[in-house]
Amino acid sequence: MRAWIAIITGLFLMVTVIQPYAISAAEEKQKSSLPSHVLNISKDNTYPNSTEDQIVLEPSELTKELIEEADVEIVNPELIEMLNESTLKPSPLAIGYRGEIYLGKWPLNYTSNETSINWEYQVANTNEVNNHSGQVTEKMSYVQREEKHIKGGLTAKIDAPDQVKKMILLEAQNNTKLPLSFHTVIGKGTKQQNTYAVPVNKIGILTAYAPAVNEKGTIAFGEVYLRLKGSKKELVVKNIKKQGIGAWIPIQDHVAYSFQLR
Repeated sequence: MRAWIAIITGLFLMVTVIQPYAISAAEEKQKSSLPSHVLNISKDNTYPNSTEDQIVLEPSELTKELIEEADVEIVNPELIEMLNESTLKPSPLAIGYRGEIYLGKWPLNYTSNETSINWEYQVANTNEVNNHSGQVTEKMSYVQREEKHIKGGLTAKIDAPDQVKKMILLEAQNNTKLPLSFHTVIGKGTKQQNTYAVPVNKIGILTAYAPAVNEKGTIAFGEVYLRLKGSKKELVVKNIKKQGIGAWIPIQDHVAYSFQLR
């Protein structure tokens, strides 16, 4: 009897653990799925977009130790890079030694309050077929007529804008699971195989849009100091201030289509 109770209890625990995971996976899949009118053109794009903005910098052991023990979250890639390049080896015999080095005022972290997507952020291309004088249904497809540069940016002025953009970009990528960049390009001659029918006496207009993510949140700034006391070392952040900020970030190598008949 006790054996059966143990088996039933074990099965109950397995169901309890597995069910939330399954829901989470389903939610993640739904979150990353694209609308039917949006296609990935990464394999067809004649312009090779860079993925440099999407690289995540890993902190060194020393840097990880310093930021984990700080009183405030630090995710700024440029500050982490600077700390990675630093070498600190205080002597264990440095009794009575103490000092504080000012590293500057830095944007420390970004907290996202809202992430949304505008699938028709900017018109990228228009193809048109006039079948008024035709006798049979014509077919048309997407062909990029000119090279198109799509740029995003911050929605307000802020200190250290380049550093702020990197932090917002990383957070938006994590929230959407999409390839994002503040500057993306659709190359001339990029094509897709999807076809659209244009009946006799109609004009078919196929408009291609570049989508973008809209981020809204808060940036925390602070004065960063490196404090050395004997053989101990730590980061100290003073005068923390927060500022609201938003950004538009284009989705790389994705196009949304709208087909109309007139």
